[in-house]
Amino acid sequence: MTPAKSFTQALAARFADRAARTALLCLDGEGNADHRTYRELDVRARSVAAALLRRRAAGAPVLISMDGGPHTVAALVGCLYAGAVAVPVPPPDSSRAAAERTAAIAAETDAAVMLTESAHAPELSRRLAEAGRSAVVCLAVDCLPDDGADWQPPALTGADVALLQYTSGSTAAPRGVQVTHANLLATMDSLRAALGTDEDARIGGWLPLHHDLGLIGQLLHPLWLGATAVLMPQRLFAAAPLSWLREVARHRVTVTAAPDSAYARCLAEAGDDDLADLDLSALTTAVNASEPVSAVTLSAFAHRFAASGLRPGALAAGYGLAEATLLVSLADGLPPAPATVSAEGLEHGELRPPVPGHPVRTLAGCGPARGVTVRIVDPDSSAVLPEGAVGEIWVRGEAVADGYWRRPLETAAVFGHATSSGEYGFLRTGDLGALRDGELYLTGRIKDALLVDGRTLHPQEAERQLAQSGAPFGSAVVLSAPAEREEIVAIQEIRGAGWSRGQLADLAERVRGCLRQEFGASLGGVVLVRPGTVRRTTSGKVRRSLMRELYLRGELRPLYASAPPYAAEGG
Repeated sequence: MTPAKSFTQALAARFADRAARTALLCLDGEGNADHRTYRELDVRARSVAAALLRRRAAGAPVLISMDGGPHTVAALVGCLYAGAVAVPVPPPDSSRAAAERTAAIAAETDAAVMLTESAHAPELSRRLAEAGRSAVVCLAVDCLPDDGADWQPPALTGADVALLQYTSGSTAAPRGVQVTHANLLATMDSLRAALGTDEDARIGGWLPLHHDLGLIGQLLHPLWLGATAVLMPQRLFAAAPLSWLREVARHRVTVTAAPDSAYARCLAEAGDDDLADLDLSALTTAVNASEPVSAVTLSAFAHRFAASGLRPGALAAGYGLAEATLLVSLADGLPPAPATVSAEGLEHGELRPPVPGHPVRTLAGCGPARGVTVRIVDPDSSAVLPEGAVGEIWVRGEAVADGYWRRPLETAAVFGHATSSGEYGFLRTGDLGALRDGELYLTGRIKDALLVDGRTLHPQEAERQLAQSGAPFGSAVVLSAPAEREEIVAIQEIRGAGWSRGQLADLAERVRGCLRQEFGASLGGVVLVRPGTVRRTTSGKVRRSLMRELYLRGELRPLYASAPPYAAEGG
């Protein structure tokens, strides 16, 4: 079979071959499922393509703001059929911050068309006008006539941009990664090899379709395979985390994915009766990715849900990013085998064996590289580091994008770098990690790392320890704050109400004690806040840079604080 020249060509061929098979199961959260065959999806995608071509959208960015049902999929595939550049943005009923994100993306892309649904078109048009984008035309996909019978695949090559995948914005302003057709085709092959998927797979979950793991991993991959995508509304998980696993069981999903915090929430809420009612025996792979993976979560989830038929080795830690078109590494289908290393060694940039009687850290292995080359590099000298040394993760391969949309300076800073030994074409991820026995271990991010007395502390580990300290502690953020000597500040959510100032002071001391005992770190301050204060992206990542800005600007509303600019507040 002749290899496809574009992702669009590959999809069109697959849709023709699988016309009568189920392409989509779109769940509404109320127990109902909307089934769509490949033939039905193809007809609607052709209609969208025809409408876009009438507006001369080929090669141009097209915004997609929809609820995530079958019309959303028709819009995405229709963009590809038209040779347009799909730009998924948050759904229309999202938060104010999401609406601001959409307006910023509309301005940066200068898109002339937004695809949506008739129920949302008037409101989206109003929002766009308020943002100075009144020229953007909102097309209601559900109202388009079936007039794409004469559609022909566009003359695309692998170098053409298929979509703009905007980054999560957890550490910097969102940037549009230019994902080409060649990037997508390379990623599809890597996903199939890593996951062992085929046309009989059922792949699905609740991650939003403007997130790379939701869009590429849980929608485009099953469509490329000719398999079935099972799409669940994000609100389903937000309202009741275990409902995600119940739908996985009910619809015999074979591959799902979610961030570590989602697995942790399911662990916290699952009772013995819940486990007895679940049948996860069809689930071959549950990917834990999109945020730092906890070895504790991996082992605890695997052990707890074995009672529900979860197979040994089904839970797999992974690592990837939008700039690499989703996938960099993924653990093999074996029971989780975390690495226990010396805490002191890790603080000095090495994975050393543990020393009896001394503190240790347990790291989750994210598996071998999948379809890409990974190097661990000194970020200052660009020298490739030996096995076991912690450095910046650099990635090279056909799945790695060429750069960001209309951002030449950021593109030059991140893409196309060379090691000091002369290897070229690498993506600088900004993430820190190490390789050992061919397996990748993540330790943190360069921008997040905290320097304390010559040691490197990674805030994610500290935050995880705080969150696991028991009631009433919720999410936490640990960050650095400028002072005469840079200080570490912990922002900790506290559940419940009616706390006295004395009780809050005791809780703040618990925070200090936890970090002092676990990491030998002395805090410059503690800020106790209400649940929901810690901002996260749609995939669950802490928006660390935003939290730091809110803290420094004095815009948090603390229950209690012992750190400037909030000192002596609370009670």
